[in-house]
Amino acid sequence: MEYLAKIKQRAIFFVENQGIKKEDFYKKIGSNGGNFRGKSLQSELSGDKIAEILANYPIINPEWLLTGKGPMLKGTSVESIKSIKKDNQENIIPAKPTSPSDPKGIPLIPTYAMAGAFTGDLQVLECDCERFIIPTFKGADFLIPVKGASMEPKYSSGDLVACKKMAIDTFFQWNKVYVLDTEQGPLIKRINEGSNKDTLLICSENPQYPPFELKRSLINNIALVVGVIRLE
Repeated sequence: MEYLAKIKQRAIFFVENQGIKKEDFYKKIGSNGGNFRGKSLQSELSGDKIAEILANYPIINPEWLLTGKGPMLKGTSVESIKSIKKDNQENIIPAKPTSPSDPKGIPLIPTYAMAGAFTGDLQVLECDCERFIIPTFKGADFLIPVKGASMEPKYSSGDLVACKKMAIDTFFQWNKVYVLDTEQGPLIKRINEGSNKDTLLICSENPQYPPFELKRSLINNIALVVGVIRLE
């Protein structure tokens, strides 16, 4: 029954990738957040809850949810990728999804497992990660989904950003977009100089989200955003 223990992880990955509010997801399937956090994430999911997921989210591929095989969404193919862009460029380039067991390509990881992408501790995701071969993004270490509207219109919820790991004491290129691994989760933001050497100014693209300062000491890991994939 090992595959069942991973259904919860795939379900959360689907929710985060599609920009669905977790509270709404839990309510629709008649569950609660506690069943999808910590050690509970490794436990089995009952058949009725699986049925509720498939009934409420018909776009999800049942085979992927149950076994991790095939694409996450029904009808997903190379043609379903709308555009892939290098950061600050407009060229559209082809991407070739590969099977999760293929070591080639850039792994697509859920945001909750981002820390593992930096430490190399991604064993729990080895059978679940979709991978994309994107020649223009050579050097990218992983892809993660964008959540929320704070980086619109540059990045929309559900977009996938390609990330290149940087040293924790990296020299920041001001006004570039980075992914910051913090205690409160990953932040995808434009970075500028703070009021002093110990802080960074964290900026959103959406004017409804005001900039704020963040202490460098609160950042666990850093990645530079080198491009974005926008799905249909």
